[in-house]
Amino acid sequence: MTTPDPMAEIRASFFIECDELLEAMQDGLQMMDDGEDDAETINIVFRAVHSIKGGAGAFGLEPLVRFAHRYETVLDGVRNGTLSVDPDLLKLFFRASDHLSDVVHACRDDAPVPTDEGASILSELDAYVDGGPEEQAEEEEIDFQPMGLSLDLDLGLPPLDSMDTSPNYHITFTPLTEMFENGNDAFPILSALAELGEVNVTCHSERVPPLSELSPESSYLSWTVDLTTDVDEAEIRSTFEFVEGLCDYSVSSSTASGDASEAIEQLEELPPFPDEPKPTRSDAATETEPETKTQPDPPKPRSGNGQPSNATKAVVRVDLDRIERLVNLVGELVINQAMLAQSLESSGLSPHSDAMNGLEEFQRLTRDIQDSVMMIRAQPVKSLFQRMSRIVREASAAVDKDVRLVTEGETTEVDKTVIERLADPLTHMIRNAVDHGLETPQERAAAGKSSEGIVRLSAAHRSGRVVIEVSDDGGGINRARVQQIAIDKGLIPADSVLGEAEIDNLLFLPGFSTASVVSDLSGRGVGMDVVRTAIQALGGRISIASTPGEGTTFSISLPLTLAVLDGMVVNVADETLVVPLNVVAETLTLSSDNLDEIEPGMRVVRVRGGFVPLYDLGYQLGYRTAPTSLTDCVALLILLEDGGRAALIVDEIQDQRQVVIKGLDDAFYRAPGIAAATILGDGQIALILDPSDIIANAGEHRSAITVPVEMEA
Repeated sequence: MTTPDPMAEIRASFFIECDELLEAMQDGLQMMDDGEDDAETINIVFRAVHSIKGGAGAFGLEPLVRFAHRYETVLDGVRNGTLSVDPDLLKLFFRASDHLSDVVHACRDDAPVPTDEGASILSELDAYVDGGPEEQAEEEEIDFQPMGLSLDLDLGLPPLDSMDTSPNYHITFTPLTEMFENGNDAFPILSALAELGEVNVTCHSERVPPLSELSPESSYLSWTVDLTTDVDEAEIRSTFEFVEGLCDYSVSSSTASGDASEAIEQLEELPPFPDEPKPTRSDAATETEPETKTQPDPPKPRSGNGQPSNATKAVVRVDLDRIERLVNLVGELVINQAMLAQSLESSGLSPHSDAMNGLEEFQRLTRDIQDSVMMIRAQPVKSLFQRMSRIVREASAAVDKDVRLVTEGETTEVDKTVIERLADPLTHMIRNAVDHGLETPQERAAAGKSSEGIVRLSAAHRSGRVVIEVSDDGGGINRARVQQIAIDKGLIPADSVLGEAEIDNLLFLPGFSTASVVSDLSGRGVGMDVVRTAIQALGGRISIASTPGEGTTFSISLPLTLAVLDGMVVNVADETLVVPLNVVAETLTLSSDNLDEIEPGMRVVRVRGGFVPLYDLGYQLGYRTAPTSLTDCVALLILLEDGGRAALIVDEIQDQRQVVIKGLDDAFYRAPGIAAATILGDGQIALILDPSDIIANAGEHRSAITVPVEMEA
């Protein structure tokens, strides 16, 4: 059996933390771009780059260290006030952050590091630093070097007794075991201190036990550092920021170097190390692993002043395959719970029997387990939205437009699988908005608009689904041109008479493109049809709204999860179907008192003073012809995402229960209104419906009914 490489696990953890640091860096830069250029905001960006550099040095990732060091140097100039942030410098920071992300991912995947763009960015960064690239190169020669395990640390610096002045700071540094478990190392911290001035470093190995008693998971070494520098104490303490709570350290002013006995006395005052080593994770984390954060009850790690740190929380990283297996097991549990419930109900037991009471408790526990598992899979869309910021920057530069991305609802949570599979279609939509949606600066000026175009990306929960919108403040869809292009390409007959919505939907036809010139962004005949196909594969749908001269909005509606949902089981034309419960507002019994007919074949139901269009579900799905009489039929009042309502006629309501979503294979025809399938408690397969899609595809029946009828607010 192959023994897992512990360094591989630590390295994987480092790159996962890099993703978090890159996210924090983007947050800080976005705040700076929004005008928040206070010291703390700048420190957020600086600390992120500094932490990435420190971890990269521990693993000998020299390309990452070099770029981060040069980037950090310019950020430090902003931090100490020698450089001021202007729009040009901020754009450079965004480009540097994008490239830093590329270098991190290249190092993670052992792929070639992109050099051309990096060299250009470094040249621009060096222009902001006194001394230019030559001085930076000289500094990098003494920057981080890989360090082997040793009891003495030699930084290659002169001893204290050879210096002209006495040290003015005395620093003690004792890593806790947790620091190494999180992928950190002592060497980058000591090297960062060495950059602040003249140092004398002493490594203390008194706590190292005999080899037979040594635990590889425990930390035994500590250091004292005598530092001569002109920086203040706050600058020194900032060196320990990214290991705050993971080590014990102290910084004190001193006029003399002190001797080793004094340092040992200070070390003896530190709390003793635990006798038993802390357990380590047995399974290596990967860069695709989601992160589960909990607040445990054990004692909190100590901060630099020896006090408990409230900011530190436990982090458990779990392999994605394990979560997927857990989700599948929960699905099987739900199915078996439904089978057990059906068996007990058919046995004729009293509802108050012990077996039925136990079943109710089993159902409650199953629901709690399912909710907990879904919370593990749910992730905010923030990481996806941050990726789109880079897409906007690159696309706007390619077409020479000034574009700003505005995001809303970044904390909206959705299934992790949805986030991963939504990245490509959302990227295409963002590029489309920049390239086609927004006018050129000259056209915007002629229209009386700001030269800066706005692309807005938002996410929100509506009617039990996640709605993501991509909008722009451009010129809107030129419908006459769209229709003519469709005719020229032979996509529609030349004598077609189409409404605005029908013309807009032409954009989703395969091979349709409005680009007159083929570019890197568009014009190759691979367009919005690919986007719609990808979204439909997620059980979602996409719609367009456009106003000439004001802009266009693409709305994507997606299910919250791809695993389990609450459904209403109904019968229609001897078929068993499932309607998502979150879109059903109420059930109605139709009678002559609440039925009206606008014109032959077009009926509505009166609901509390308002009129709601009626659709027979069996007819819309092709199970039967349109019914002649609706009296005594059962209708489901459906809430639509646009705030409207409609009623679906069914034959019978069977039950309300949790169902496990089973995706349909690509070999099956994806009929409108069919979202997925499920297995019921009796083993029967039932289709899961998408009522909004059914109503949207009802064609002339919907448009004829809803236009003249005033809907209830």
